[in-house]
Amino acid sequence: MNRAELAEVLRTARARVRPQDVGLSSGTRRQVPGLRREEVATLAGLSVDYVVRLEQGRGPRPSSQVIAALARALRLDDDDRDLVFRLADHEPPQTGRVAMVVRPSVFRLLDRMADLPVLVLSAKGDVLAWNPLGAALQGDMSAWPQRRRNLIWQRFLGSSRCQVAAGPGEDDAAARASVGTLRAAQARYPSDPDLARMIAELRRGSPRFDELWREGRSSLWRTATKSIGHPGLGTITLDCDTLLLPDGDQTVLVYSAEPGTPEARALDMLRVTGLRHF
Repeated sequence: MNRAELAEVLRTARARVRPQDVGLSSGTRRQVPGLRREEVATLAGLSVDYVVRLEQGRGPRPSSQVIAALARALRLDDDDRDLVFRLADHEPPQTGRVAMVVRPSVFRLLDRMADLPVLVLSAKGDVLAWNPLGAALQGDMSAWPQRRRNLIWQRFLGSSRCQVAAGPGEDDAAARASVGTLRAAQARYPSDPDLARMIAELRRGSPRFDELWREGRSSLWRTATKSIGHPGLGTITLDCDTLLLPDGDQTVLVYSAEPGTPEARALDMLRVTGLRHF
């Protein structure tokens, strides 16, 4: 492991990322270029002390899971991601595993969709990226622990601040679609250990998930109309379009509303209030 070079690469990568690039507020008293260490730690699901030690070239060798989380938080492209894996004495991600790093071109799409809530999901439902309006709608996902930053896990075992599929009759259909999505992912990635671990945890922890899993149905993320229970705005119904990214087997969720409707006015309010509490 090349601790000194890894530390240098992580520091310079942190300086290149703007807070607004990762759905965070830039604030008015920022004294460092790019992200603060605390922000990187939050996005990667690590402690601030751990990030500090890595940037100072101290501490034990980070695991491949930690390196992958840092690569996502710092928006590293494929080449830079592979570099930090090798500097930490790990092989870069292999084929046959769920892709967990978002391409820079996809981040540019999120930047251009600033007036709509947007999320990027992995093949197994991990929330890999989001824009500020996405966080305003679905909650501060950077506050979720890294291993819990998954829409399917949150549906069955979590307690996120808003409820997707809050309308009458929507929850059962959404639950079935979520389980079917994981079963389809398992068929494509039978050797992915994180996927197998999450499925096992959901089957142990959620009788409802286990019941639906044993039905053996498959599904994919699809365009739908979804009711979302927001703590400040109440229940709002939005169109949720899914844009497929076949190269990474990832999905972009885009929420929108017809102009002039109460839902469109609710999105207007979110653009103003952001993550502030109502």
